[in-house]
Formats: sequence, structure tokens, C-alpha cells
Amino acid sequence: MQDHRGIEKLDWDELSPMEMELLISAEEALTKAYAPYSGFQVGAATRLIDGQVFTSNNQENVSFPVGVCAERSLLAYVGANFPETPPEALAIAAKRKGENESAYVTPCGLCRQAILETENRFKKAIKILILMPERKVVRISGVRELLPLSFNDLTD
Repeated sequence: MQDHRGIEKLDWDELSPMEMELLISAEEALTKAYAPYSGFQVGAATRLIDGQVFTSNNQENVSFPVGVCAERSLLAYVGANFPETPPEALAIAAKRKGENESAYVTPCGLCRQAILETENRFKKAIKILILMPERKVVRISGVRELLPLSFNDLTD
């Protein structure tokens, strides 16, 4: 079902096999998150345009602002190691520690800006897949759908 411009709410069986694989990779990544303070584990997976898949997760720190979100750590890694290869999709999954059901999550403001920077870098939108409770998925055509009033003055 189309919700808003480039945002769709889908059932799991409406996804392509590649989308399912990427979300499963994000789910696996969240199990390795270091989240002793919040108990909120987030995993992210990205597929680069050449087909390579990479994952990351959130890493907390007792000094709260030092922690890193799954999305930003992943985009920093692929940007540093594959600077000529754009990401085509980014999947995000989250759970509260001790719970089996996926948690409702969207990228935070810092992550939205980091995703936008990656889109600007490659002049290409990144499809975002977010796993929701009950195996529902939100598919977003690009981060501008989540960040319409972005900090972008230096590039436009």
C-alpha cells in the first residue's frame, strides 16, 4: 500500500528475494549489537551496486554521545573502503533485548543526514527497507522522503 509519495507499507511476501535477504542480514547484525545501556539492538545491512552486502550494528558507550548508530557505522565503513561503489539499498532492523518481535524504528536525524550525504556523494537515491513488527516492511524510495528539510545548503 502506498502511504506517502515514495513510502510504501508492505507485507513480507511482497518483497523481492534481494530485499528479503538484506532485511535478514540486518536482523542477524542486530544480534551482535553492543547495547548494554538501552537494551535496544539495531542492525543495518547495505547492498552495494556491485552486489556486495555489508552489515553493522549500534555500538553504545557509557558516555552517551560517543555511541554510534548502526546506519552511520555501516555507511562510514563502506564509504571508507569502497569509495567508488554506491549503495543501492539499506535495510534496518531493531529489537529490544529479550523480545522476539521487531521494534518499530526509523533512522534518527543524524543517520538521516548521513544517508543524505551518501546519496549526494553518489548522486543516487538509496532505497531504505525498515523491518517493522509482525514482519511488515516500510520501503522508502530515498532518504529525502524522511528528511524533506535537510541541511543541504553546501551542496545545492
